[in-house]
Amino acid sequence: MRKKLAILLAGTMIAAAALAGCRSESKGSAAQEDSGELKGDITFWHSFTQGPRLEVIQETADQFMKDNPGVKITIETFSWGDFYTKWTTGLASGNVPDMSTALPGHVVEMMDADALVSVDDLVDEIGRDKFSESALSEGEKEGTCYSLPLYSHAQVMWYRKDLLEEAGLSVPATWDEFAEAAKALTKGEVYGCSFPCGSSDLMGTRFLNFYVRSGGGSLLTEDLKADLTSDLAMDGIRYWLDIYKNCSPKDSVNYVVLDQANLFYQGKTAFDFNSGFQIGGVETNSPDLVDQIDCAPLPKIHADDPDYGAETSNIPMVVWRNSKYPEVCKAFMKKLYDKDTYIKFLEATPVGMLPSISGISDTQEYQENETVQKFSNAVGVITDAMEKGTAIGYEHGPSIQAGLLTSQGIIESMFQDIITNGTDVKEAAKAAENKLNELFDTVQ
Repeated sequence: MRKKLAILLAGTMIAAAALAGCRSESKGSAAQEDSGELKGDITFWHSFTQGPRLEVIQETADQFMKDNPGVKITIETFSWGDFYTKWTTGLASGNVPDMSTALPGHVVEMMDADALVSVDDLVDEIGRDKFSESALSEGEKEGTCYSLPLYSHAQVMWYRKDLLEEAGLSVPATWDEFAEAAKALTKGEVYGCSFPCGSSDLMGTRFLNFYVRSGGGSLLTEDLKADLTSDLAMDGIRYWLDIYKNCSPKDSVNYVVLDQANLFYQGKTAFDFNSGFQIGGVETNSPDLVDQIDCAPLPKIHADDPDYGAETSNIPMVVWRNSKYPEVCKAFMKKLYDKDTYIKFLEATPVGMLPSISGISDTQEYQENETVQKFSNAVGVITDAMEKGTAIGYEHGPSIQAGLLTSQGIIESMFQDIITNGTDVKEAAKAAENKLNELFDTVQ
């Protein structure tokens, strides 16, 4: 279970401020000799735990150290959940890395704790116009950029073409059609759609956000209060409870992201919601099913509703203020955006990781990838969703409240309470809403 940030926040902020006051930010002189040669030992935390991505990062680091003999890069990998716990508990003691990946919600909390250094110089070196303004804005505070996106993706609806065809069903365009199809395809060893709400992850929040965003709503009000008791949110809660009851394995009440994905990878669910990472997962676990999967936009409430994007993820990198060698970090980051290196990194999970900078997707080298060609429809669907969506809760701009919305497991616990204890839906929603707002009050 993750440590609750609100419990840690007061002490962490005080300690971070004290640390910031007694140290001076290195400008790179300690990292370079007069000759301009880079020198320094840095630690890089990232959450690319899958083999191919991890391997490309390590290969790039090895080459960077070969090119810069005075540099040593130590890489440590953590799941996203473990990373969140690691940095929030380590911030007060200074036990944080020199550089790391993060999630957009993490970055807002890191900026609020004054834990990062500006990467504006690096953004300008790479080319500010190559990044989308919305992606950069997720790590921006008072006009300064503290993160830069490494890759992007978005949540869309994945489905089994063969199962739909056998049942004589079309690809669902509305939530009603989705529920009808998911129920019809729940038979034998296949579930129509698993509904995950393990309290140590954000999956229940993610699924509820899909429904609420489809109706033009948000899980946060404009003044950044939790909003779980609106008519739209209540409809969404009841919708996913119905899916759980009729189409989902009962163990999914405790599922986290990988549990959920594995069902689709193994051919045990007809529908799932995810990014292009689904392709590699199916290819590894059930290669005979790769030709039977595709994706479509997220369902709407009404067929004539406008298209929307519910959740875009621009996965960023950051440089920590505690680092003695920020210029080494930035030089290594820049290396990751070199065209050949960058394309090789993206090809570690083709379609799962889409470029966060322009000038890549239209290159011959990128387009020659077999998976990119085969799943060109998925690339189009995901790209369109990326352009229309935001991180969860960022409809009103980046905020600590949005990060807490997804990091504390409160919405997931709400679903568990209803499912396991039979608590009244409205009562559980109000209790979760109050709990979130109490947390929000501690950081205002």
